[in-house]
Amino acid sequence: MSRTHNYRRPDAVDSLDEDSESESDGDIDLQELDPATAHQNHGSLPRLDSTTRNTGVIPLRNLRAGRTQRARNHVGRLRADRSNPDGDEDLRELLQEDGDPRDSPGIVEDNIPLLNQESDGRARGSTKMRASASTQLRLPNFLSAAGMDSALENSPKAHGSGASRNISIGQYPPPRFPPNAVSNAKYTPWSFLPRTLYNEFSFFFNMYFLLVALSQIIPPLRIGYLSTYVAPLAFVLTITLGKEALDDIARRRRDNEANREGYTVLRLRDTSQSSSKNMKGRELHPPTNPGRRSVTSSQVTRLDAIAEEEDIIGDQNNDSHIEMDEITIKSRDLKVGDVLRLGKDQRVPADLVILKSYTTESVADAPSLLQASTTVETAHELNDDDKKLGSIDKFITETFTNPPINPRSVMASETQDDLVRSAVAERVETAAAPSATGETFLRTDQLDGETDWKLRLASPLTQSLDPRSFTRLRIVAGKPDKKVNEFVGTVEYRSPGPDASDSQQNSITESLTKSAPLTIDNTAWANTVLASSATVLAVVVYTGAQTRQALSTSPSRSKTGLLEYEINNLTKILCALTLTLSVVLVALEGFENRENQKCLRVNLDMGKTVYAWFVERDRDIPETVVRTSTIPEELGRIEYLLSDKTGTLTQNEMELKKIHVGTVSYANEAMEEVTSYIKQGFSFVSTDATEAFALVMPSTPYHTTSMGSASTTRARREIGSRVRDLVLALALCHNVTPTIEEEGGHSATTYQASSPDEIAIVRWTESVGLRLLHRDRHSISLQSVDTSRVVVRVRILDIFPFTSEGKRMGIILQFMQRSESTTNATDEAGEIWFYQKGADTVMSSIVAANDWLEEETANMAREGLRTLVVGRRKLSADQYRDFSAQYRQASMSLNQRDSQMARVTRHHLEHDLELLGVTGVEDKLQKDVKPSLELLRNAGIKIWMLTGDKVETARCVAVSAKLVSRAQYIHTTTNLPSDRNPTAALDALSLLASKPTSTALLIDGISLAHLLAHHRDAFISIAVQLPAVIACRCSPTQKADIATLIRAFTKKRVACIGDGGNDVSMIQAADIGVGIVGKEGRQASLAADFSITSFHHLTKLLVWHGRNSYKRSAKLAQFVMHRGLVISVCQTVYSIATHFEPHALYRDWLLVGYATIYTMAPVFSLVLDRDVDEGLANLYPELYKELTSGASLSYRTFFIWVLISLYQGIVIQGLSQLLVGSVDSPRMVSVSFTVLVINELIMVACEVVTWHWIMIASLVGTMAIYVGSVPFLGGYFELGYVWSWGFVWRVMTISAISLVPVYSLKILRRTLRPPAYRKVQAL
Repeated sequence: MSRTHNYRRPDAVDSLDEDSESESDGDIDLQELDPATAHQNHGSLPRLDSTTRNTGVIPLRNLRAGRTQRARNHVGRLRADRSNPDGDEDLRELLQEDGDPRDSPGIVEDNIPLLNQESDGRARGSTKMRASASTQLRLPNFLSAAGMDSALENSPKAHGSGASRNISIGQYPPPRFPPNAVSNAKYTPWSFLPRTLYNEFSFFFNMYFLLVALSQIIPPLRIGYLSTYVAPLAFVLTITLGKEALDDIARRRRDNEANREGYTVLRLRDTSQSSSKNMKGRELHPPTNPGRRSVTSSQVTRLDAIAEEEDIIGDQNNDSHIEMDEITIKSRDLKVGDVLRLGKDQRVPADLVILKSYTTESVADAPSLLQASTTVETAHELNDDDKKLGSIDKFITETFTNPPINPRSVMASETQDDLVRSAVAERVETAAAPSATGETFLRTDQLDGETDWKLRLASPLTQSLDPRSFTRLRIVAGKPDKKVNEFVGTVEYRSPGPDASDSQQNSITESLTKSAPLTIDNTAWANTVLASSATVLAVVVYTGAQTRQALSTSPSRSKTGLLEYEINNLTKILCALTLTLSVVLVALEGFENRENQKCLRVNLDMGKTVYAWFVERDRDIPETVVRTSTIPEELGRIEYLLSDKTGTLTQNEMELKKIHVGTVSYANEAMEEVTSYIKQGFSFVSTDATEAFALVMPSTPYHTTSMGSASTTRARREIGSRVRDLVLALALCHNVTPTIEEEGGHSATTYQASSPDEIAIVRWTESVGLRLLHRDRHSISLQSVDTSRVVVRVRILDIFPFTSEGKRMGIILQFMQRSESTTNATDEAGEIWFYQKGADTVMSSIVAANDWLEEETANMAREGLRTLVVGRRKLSADQYRDFSAQYRQASMSLNQRDSQMARVTRHHLEHDLELLGVTGVEDKLQKDVKPSLELLRNAGIKIWMLTGDKVETARCVAVSAKLVSRAQYIHTTTNLPSDRNPTAALDALSLLASKPTSTALLIDGISLAHLLAHHRDAFISIAVQLPAVIACRCSPTQKADIATLIRAFTKKRVACIGDGGNDVSMIQAADIGVGIVGKEGRQASLAADFSITSFHHLTKLLVWHGRNSYKRSAKLAQFVMHRGLVISVCQTVYSIATHFEPHALYRDWLLVGYATIYTMAPVFSLVLDRDVDEGLANLYPELYKELTSGASLSYRTFFIWVLISLYQGIVIQGLSQLLVGSVDSPRMVSVSFTVLVINELIMVACEVVTWHWIMIASLVGTMAIYVGSVPFLGGYFELGYVWSWGFVWRVMTISAISLVPVYSLKILRRTLRPPAYRKVQAL
């Protein structure tokens, strides 16, 4: 892009070669022009440009260029207006060189000091002075501030993550910022081996065998083959590292899916650069030798060269040289400074600043910046007219003709600095471009968890610009920050030069740069979704790791299951026992000890792969993905479940389920009766077909039709009138805007609003017969669905939007009497009504006294419905005029403006409202959420709901989802610390401590932060005992902190589940992270350990697959340890019998074969075992509780298996030596080894609860393999003896003595103390 489109930073430091002094006659010494000024300001001159700073001279050609350009402009104006009587005088002024320059606008005053005598030497230069100087003196490009800014902006320091950034749109090449890529991978190619090896050898088990393998390198310590030590360890590491690598590769593949998503980018290309290149060698660029002139006498004249430069710059000023095209690029290729075009339901890929927003029909109508400024100037006249209104009729008529001053609807913030001016400016601007106001809505539930849509605006400075003019913009943004609700920045627009318009030459001090502030209202953060039916043009300001979403996300970590730690501790005990035994035996006479426990990790890792395979191929939970296959056993040990709300428990879709009008309520099928009332109330016929159709007003009598039957009773007419009034109020009291969209060739009406509740209510009014046809800032039209005629038209006089503090929304309307506008707006003006709806907690004191409101709202709340109380009040003309005058006066106040405005509203409007009815809106739950939560709660899992949504919303969802049972009391703690009650925090904790099992806690984010900061231990010790905790307004960081705190305090397993990008930190902080594939994105799914498609799949994942994984791994670990202990005890008995000779009982292949083909398949087949079937596991979720205690693999069970191993090892080896009659012979080895194999196979068969065909095949097949391999074991066995009867009866006898007592004790224990699974099976 041409440098003329860069901008001057206020604090930029000019830099130019100090040797650039010129002795050319084309330069003017400042002291020659104004010696006094040059002398007085020496050393404190403002940095106008580097030439004046270093040399004290100004290129004369700049002054000539400015005079030439001004002359050209004056001549052009004279030619344009020949009839100007002052034309001769203007011409004389132009040609008269001795005239006073100050009399002619836009001409440099040569008789005043060129430099400001009052400038401070410490100042870095005024932006205004700099822009003015560049306008008047016409500095060449290479001396302009823009040229030096370009180099400064591209410096690494300016673009560092810790500094503010200056973004020039269309800048090429783009500055170096992080790539816009999503990454959930745990490792990089360089960190994979170091991190995985560190994780593996941090376990004592692996470190022990590493040291043993290393000791075999020393020849005096070597026992047997080195490969028998190194190969098993290498095999274990290969399996483990391979699983980690495959899991991480899968994460990267899924990240690539998100990174490859295409987006439309506007490419703005500067076609004037080719012209600029043709000017090389002239004054456009710095000369090669600054001390010599760059233009020779043989070249074009100096004045012609300057004129050519002026022409080029003139073309650049009107943006005709900018070409714009659209290209589609991948999300990962987006860069800071790119301008994106986004449409409805499109995910925002990076942090953006909105430049322009428009609907399809408003593209051609968008006003220019100059038109907008002219329009605003006209607003002051309208404001003065408003002040002169004397009667209410004239006031209302003027209000409708020029839309009303509506301060609270105009401003998003509650501060209103200039109420009347902004309101009048709004009415004129809206009249000029009704659909090009720069508004758009975003869904941010994936970012902050809030269900309400967020209104976002384009800056007024950029909204009316042509996209080609974006190249004149510069965005100044703060350093990257994780605060999603804060943003500070500015946008600067460099207006076209003097030859763009004459109005810009009226003052020599006018700056060329216009700036406007940027706030959170002008942004769209990554992973939000555009909800409006609009097209948004936005510039990328933060990418990749510097987005709000990424900064709020904790880095991925390697997770290790609790079972791994338990086995590691048991291994330490096992090694300590064998080491003690070895020391004793070595002290006696030397002993060879070789452990076969290396196979434990191999079996466990292979088992985890099988569990993951079962999960991913379960047809009841389709599309489930196991992203971390090393911790499936953790699914069976969960005690705390932390869940998001929006998108996880709820669908974020609202539906009005119930209304109550005082004497009767309507729900479900009864809504058909409401439809009949509305049909009758809005379908009457005018008496004169030539007249405009009469409209319905609140005072219009309720009409009924006989339809051939008797007249309606008085009671029915009264109920019908109440229903009509309530539906009419709901159809009018809102901020919903209907839009028409084309879907499949058909037009469809969609609704846009910040709150899903309001959209649900408007949809319901349409379903019962009253449709919102049109809505803008000034009027609303309602249509009868039955007759398709407009039945209600109103003018919007004032709007009082919903706030978290007020918890209510109000609107003042004037009803029109006719369906068509007449020539006299006063004649069609009708009644003025004030409508208001809000929470029952605030509306109960605003509506008139009644005896049913409290009871009905309590009933709806118990059903989990979000209640809204609706009321109205009729205003006379005098009442409205008094209110409007006082409200305007209060809005002008500089002190306590909000409180004064609220006081006026309460005094005139918010009292004794007519109660129309109550509505109940349901936040639709995900499929089977209620039974799923109930099952998990019965399984002993404590459930916390962490959401960024409002307190009232969270309470309703907690009740409707049965997260809180009817018998539990919900204690609400909000707005801590309280100035009125400093002990409120301690009081809340003491109340919770008194009833920890029957109280649920509802707490907001501010109170939670206060308790964690000042009462952390007391709070967490009580909170972990509660059956349910609901935390509202939680930031992503708070969610992760809660998960970490529970893990650290309780030492229990914590699972977190969510569907949005704001849940990623929480998911990664948990022991088990479960991500739901959301509607808007896959951020949580990609970062999670397990990915599911619906919340109710979690129950099977935990109760069934979690249970099986843990129980199977526990049994597998015990058998592998038993298998190694038995052979070690046999070796010990043999060593004692041989007087501690250092010889192995089973050598080479016997030792390896025992741990592999002779026992591995049957033992590993235990991963197919299950103690109960799926139906019983869901029917008795209490079975899950016993898993959390870790009873399946504990110190108790470990020592039981140690005793069994000691007994069987002594029996097998001792009896083999006794019955064979030999201590060291092939006969004894054949008997001992055969019994050892048979003992292990029968032990596996005895432990099986539910047989699988693979188990039977593995047992039978392994035994057949052993028998078939005996003929090849002649080097270890006496083969002739093996086939004798003596061999058979000895093997059978020893096996019976080894197995029968163990199995008898097991049967006896099951009989006396049957396990839980046998109880439910009635075994």
